Amino acid sequence: MAAPFVTRFAPSPTGLLHRGHAFSALTAHAAAKDSGGRFLLRIEDIDATRCRPEYKAAIHEDLAWLGLSWETPVRRQSEHMADYDAALERLRAMGALYRCFRTRGERAGEFAAAPHGPMDAFRGAPLPAEDEAQKLAAGAPYAWRLSLDAAAARLGGFERLSFTVQDEGEGEGVVQARPEVGGDVVLARKDVRVAYHLASVIDDALQGVTHVIRGLDLADAAHVHRLLQALLDLPTPIYRHHRLILGPDGKRLAKRDRAETLRDLRQRGITAGEIRAELGFD
Repeated sequence: MAAPFVTRFAPSPTGLLHRGHAFSALTAHAAAKDSGGRFLLRIEDIDATRCRPEYKAAIHEDLAWLGLSWETPVRRQSEHMADYDAALERLRAMGALYRCFRTRGERAGEFAAAPHGPMDAFRGAPLPAEDEAQKLAAGAPYAWRLSLDAAAARLGGFERLSFTVQDEGEGEGVVQARPEVGGDVVLARKDVRVAYHLASVIDDALQGVTHVIRGLDLADAAHVHRLLQALLDLPTPIYRHHRLILGPDGKRLAKRDRAETLRDLRQRGITAGEIRAELGFD
């Protein structure tokens, strides 16, 4: 009997969906349908500073307009913080996290840009106990970072870490994990209690996701996620990274660049069928 096929589309409700989101959702949905598998919708709303209820509702509206269906109930990350807190506590207990007191300017927006922003491969270390105590007493803000050095020591190095990819145009193959591409990634911060990297890994495991299907802009994230799976004894899904939908300027469509939204397209009288055909889903 073939193994079950479970995939998901996991948008963040920080803006309205555009063609790029439609392509990703349609790609995952088609893969599940072709494999006789399951398609899940997950709302990644952990960033309370940027997520909005109206965008959550719009996600459902836009996907239904495209003709997609999904299982219910929909997992909303904001309702499952206890799962992420438990994972963070496990990582702290094994000595894999440390407090990082880099300033907002030094962080250069890396956390806010996640998951699509480039990872800066920052490597650091815990402050001496006395210095850390002084900063904590002064109320200095900090983030919890994953220590690559501590993780490597616990796992005996990263040489045995690998995962299977089925990237578009590349075929299927086993890839050696290179967690160093992400550096000591931020996993939690006061204003955003858990980062994308950790929440996504926990959710995929709890939801039984067997195939993670997402854009090529997240290919590097798979290396970090494989490390987290090893540390937390979680299963490793197969990763498929599809092409990106580009705008007239040749850049990836992005909410922050005010890409034309699916709602805009509807208001212009463009049909879902036309969008599906444009994106290769007749």
